[in-house]
Amino acid sequence: MPEPGAAGERAEPSAVPFWDQARRSLLRRDPVLAGIIRACGSARLQPRGDPFLTLARSVVGQQISVAAAQTIWNRFEAACGEVHPERVGRLRASTLARCGLSGRKVEYLRDLAGRFRRGEIDPSRWESMDDESVIAELTEVRGIGRWTAEMFLIFNLQRPDILPLGDIGLLRAVALHYPLADAGPEGGAAGAPGMQAAEQAGSAASRHRLNRVRAQALAERWRPWRSVATWYLWRSLDPVPVEY
Repeated sequence: MPEPGAAGERAEPSAVPFWDQARRSLLRRDPVLAGIIRACGSARLQPRGDPFLTLARSVVGQQISVAAAQTIWNRFEAACGEVHPERVGRLRASTLARCGLSGRKVEYLRDLAGRFRRGEIDPSRWESMDDESVIAELTEVRGIGRWTAEMFLIFNLQRPDILPLGDIGLLRAVALHYPLADAGPEGGAAGAPGMQAAEQAGSAASRHRLNRVRAQALAERWRPWRSVATWYLWRSLDPVPVEY
């Protein structure tokens, strides 16, 4: 396998059917993102085929780093033997807690497993539903907010145009790679009302709001491949491949 960014690099095929088309499109549209994509070499998103496993992994990864989530997930997977609703349902709360899960996440995982066992969640319906309809249905489940639902759409349903504006990693990557001046006419963010004031204010809340505005504006150039752009921006911050 060539080193990332090596001359003559050829991307390996992806399990995600639209990945190569999206990659080529993003390479043309965004020079900043193009550099990140080339640095990633042949790395690709690895989709998860099992809905319960994907949702469980997203719950585990809520509000922690990719590396921390992977460590906890490895312990959780070892405790389960196989990540399946029946097996998770049989584990004691104390066993799950020893994996490094918070009390709230233990509750969420047990509730999620119960809903799958009782047939209250029917993944077969989601393929025919649009993104927002799936998100609305998923967020009715305890412990699944919009971010978790968006991770599911990216990693399980393989929806190509998801922009998780609540994701800290995405916002960090935007702040790192795109100076404010870069979000000009094409992105449309440079003149957004209140952005300069937010920049000057310097508070964490103001910076967070500013980065959301910048990300949303910049992402217009990534349509209809915002899921792919997001994944590459994640990889620019953490060498561990993002998986949910």
